[in-house]
Amino acid sequence: MLRTLSFIGILTAVFMTTAAVSAQPIPDVHRHLIRLPDSTLVVVTPDGDTIPPIPEQDRFTLDKLRSMPVGTERGIAFDFGMPDLDGSLYYGFQEAPGDVLHPVTVYFKNRARIDSGRAVIPIADKLIGKYDMVDWGTTARMRLGYRITSGEGRILYEGKINVRGKGPFVVDTSIIEGPFVNLLTDSSAVISYTTSVPVPPVVEALGRTFGEGLPSTLHEVSLAGLPPDSVIEYTIAYGEYRDRRHFRTAPAPGTRSEFTFAYASDCRANQGGGERSMVGVNSYMMRRIAALSVYRNARFFQFTGDLIDGYTNSLGRIQLEYANWKRSIEPWAGYMPFVAGFGNHETLQFIFDDGTTDIWIDQFPWGSMSSEVVFARQFVNPVNGPVSEDGQVYDPNPLAIDFPPYTETAFWYRYDNVAMISMNSDYWYAPSITSDPYTGGNPHGYVMDAQLAWLEETLEILEADPTIDHVFMTIHTPICPNGGHVKDDMWYSGNNEVRPWVAGKPVEQGIIERRDEILDLLINHSSKAIAALTGDEHNYNVLTLTSEVNLYPEDWSGERLEVSRPFWLINNGAAGAPYYGKEDTPWMHDVRIFSTQNAVVFFHVNGGELRVEVVNPDTLELIDEFVLR
Repeated sequence: MLRTLSFIGILTAVFMTTAAVSAQPIPDVHRHLIRLPDSTLVVVTPDGDTIPPIPEQDRFTLDKLRSMPVGTERGIAFDFGMPDLDGSLYYGFQEAPGDVLHPVTVYFKNRARIDSGRAVIPIADKLIGKYDMVDWGTTARMRLGYRITSGEGRILYEGKINVRGKGPFVVDTSIIEGPFVNLLTDSSAVISYTTSVPVPPVVEALGRTFGEGLPSTLHEVSLAGLPPDSVIEYTIAYGEYRDRRHFRTAPAPGTRSEFTFAYASDCRANQGGGERSMVGVNSYMMRRIAALSVYRNARFFQFTGDLIDGYTNSLGRIQLEYANWKRSIEPWAGYMPFVAGFGNHETLQFIFDDGTTDIWIDQFPWGSMSSEVVFARQFVNPVNGPVSEDGQVYDPNPLAIDFPPYTETAFWYRYDNVAMISMNSDYWYAPSITSDPYTGGNPHGYVMDAQLAWLEETLEILEADPTIDHVFMTIHTPICPNGGHVKDDMWYSGNNEVRPWVAGKPVEQGIIERRDEILDLLINHSSKAIAALTGDEHNYNVLTLTSEVNLYPEDWSGERLEVSRPFWLINNGAAGAPYYGKEDTPWMHDVRIFSTQNAVVFFHVNGGELRVEVVNPDTLELIDEFVLR
């Protein structure tokens, strides 16, 4: 994101030279990686075998599918630069923002054929008379939405553009992504959006004009000096267009007003076809979730990880998946913040495979291609988290940047008397680390030292703040998994030997020991931390930790956590990803509820009281309700 480019630029400058990215230095945290004379990066195993990289998986990328069309005498023409793409282009009008609250495309009865990557929308021949629902025949202005599908009917991407003219037609300046409300406080917010061509950033609100800087296509406009707990009407001005939305500022800290916020995780693509599998995203379920949350007047939505399929080595592919996730929430996210957290599927990897062994590691250079930096460019999150794991006892080179940044993948924020600490349990993630640790990396679910220290510091800050009553920690991986990820997360079937490997050496604490350190901070060093909100497992379940709950394998001989008070573990990875059933664990009989229905968790806050309501966004069935405080 734009606010972090200065920091990311520093990191990039360490690695970037005039040479190609593929020839950048190998960070000291990795071992058994070498570059061949042609700059190809390969893995050399301890036995001397060479494992080559696999080619990028990049048939469908954002830059191709978002190619801007051009106007013609009778309509507009697309060229996606993909001669092998045959399919369909569905199209229709969108009513202008301000005329309707949540503009979505109303599709025309016909479709355009995509032939060898090209298609034409025949505006003057089809979208006329009774089909001219936006009166472009009079105003010579229209907003078109379109959907690109493959020959097999798979939805690839949805776009939107402004068109001017009565024939010939011109593709006009357009907001092609957004707007989104971000970083909401009692007196400020950031409005982000992307335009088709560079324009000055301009947002009008309360009779004032916000925005500064040179024309750009990426915009993050800070609105400051706003009244608390107030509805703010805002207008984005670009070219000759004005898009209108509104949002509500947070109450002043410690007001202890009555409000609701929502939580879910895991909406990566599912089976069933159609919008349930829109290149990386279960767009159908994400739209249901967003619409229900706004309808229920949630003030913000925390969504912690596995937004997309990820697990790719193609930057263009992961950018497309992020765009599809944001398109899914877009009609509602201009009114309410959707705060995105980091999960294991938000991963851009180097992938090496010789047919028998495959090795996966986070892409570098850290400042330009790491999973963390690519994620940060997509969203507008707070920048109050840890910097990186540099400087820790296992840092192999104190004079160099050896680890990726945490920027915007670990952070905290507040709303009135509630604080949310969003952590990253897939930092510097190496999916193959548990089977082949010699290359180096961090296993799924492990929180490394610098982030743990930051959690402790943040809890101390919140503990001392008299305006904060309730603290939630959200992290993608369950602390005590129950179904789908018992083999990993913070448990690994009871195997404490799992841990990161840095510069050829394992770190001191194993995964279960680190789990206990996290819980110790939340339970025994904080009186305000009430629950951990997790995902990863595609189900909804609740486990209340008490001193009676067994957290250890039968042969455990290490120290045991003292659970001095009840603490809630609420898992909701049921936002549309393929379901997981319940599995055996030492704590399985203490799980209060376990459901594979799709779910949104609503937290109803009223001063010192907390009530939970869980609803299926597809059927609107009540799944669960209980009192937290």
